[in-house]
Amino acid sequence: MEEALWFKGVQAKAAALAPSLKRPVFDKIDSRDWDLELGARDQTDPELAIPPEFAHQQLLQVGSVTRSRNLREDLRAQGVIVCDWAEALEKHGDLLQKYFGQAVSIDENRLTAEHAASINNGILVYVPKNVAVKEPITVAYLQDASKKQDFVEHVLLIADVNSSVSYMESLATIGAEANTASIVVEVIARAGSQVKYAGIDRLGQKTTAYIKRVAKIGQDAKVDWALGMLSDGKILGDFDSNLIGTGSKADMNIIAITIGDQIQGLNTVVNNYGRKSVGHILQHGVILQRSSLIFDGIGHVMKGAKGADAQQENRVLMLSRSARGDANPILLIDDNDVFAGHAASVGRVDEQQLYYLMSRGIPKKTAERLVIRGFLGPVLTRVPSADVRQRLFAMVERKLIDGQDME
Repeated sequence: MEEALWFKGVQAKAAALAPSLKRPVFDKIDSRDWDLELGARDQTDPELAIPPEFAHQQLLQVGSVTRSRNLREDLRAQGVIVCDWAEALEKHGDLLQKYFGQAVSIDENRLTAEHAASINNGILVYVPKNVAVKEPITVAYLQDASKKQDFVEHVLLIADVNSSVSYMESLATIGAEANTASIVVEVIARAGSQVKYAGIDRLGQKTTAYIKRVAKIGQDAKVDWALGMLSDGKILGDFDSNLIGTGSKADMNIIAITIGDQIQGLNTVVNNYGRKSVGHILQHGVILQRSSLIFDGIGHVMKGAKGADAQQENRVLMLSRSARGDANPILLIDDNDVFAGHAASVGRVDEQQLYYLMSRGIPKKTAERLVIRGFLGPVLTRVPSADVRQRLFAMVERKLIDGQDME
């Protein structure tokens, strides 16, 4: 009960702060007129479920009320926690008080404050010291857009010292009402831990979303990100890896596809604080019709991070003369004796590749999809989980077909 009262105090503070804070601003991503503020509508009670293709990995109960009693007995015996937000407040308030807001501060900007003030659902994952969770934890959130309502989800994933875990999350929409979504993910990777985080997003065409995913990474810990940004609406993505400890590592692998009139702006940042920390960003995107895709990639080596390594690659493939694509790499180096580099490109499909495939009897649309698969391949092959790779390939194919059908 005391923990629940503590969280209500946090939410009250966030609500009071929000009007005085500014919305986040990212280079070349103009979201000033996007409907991203929360609170004007009732909040949805989303369904938290396991995707059917992962039914054999029943770690969570299917349904709108999720409890940890279906967690495998051997994991529960080791102290692993996987539960919804209500249960986390009720039974694990000590963990929330200790770790909530460590990766994403409620006063970082107006959208994070509004998010904290509005949280009523989400998930807590905690892996104790020296525990390895071998099977991936898989969760799907379904945004109910059958009526006007906000969609707010908070994920707090804590990998304690020398632990390891794989987490896979899917976001999808049912219904066609215009709504706002706010998703914040905090990953706390303590010393020596290993986290593999996969997110596959396919929010609806009329959804305007702020998606913030941040990792705080300790000494000799590593976080592998694999993100498929395949939504159909306006998406403002804000992804950070903060390499705090000596020898900490982060690989941020992101693919994005935009179709129709949609806009996606993705700001991906690696902050090297720790000595000999390693942060790599790899972003590949594809644009169809009149859509827009903006990649901002920032590698920031802080003062004192000697021996740090910050590398990034941002590439955009355009399939339409009406589309807009930007790839903006930025390196900020505040110390010497470091390794840093970047690459960026925006270009059209290679007509010779298309001609070669079509000369072998392959229809043009199929040939285009094959070329795109080859372009996205360097990112997809970096995804550590075979199951995630298969799902990403399937969803990429589906979105490409949807985009070609709009032509």
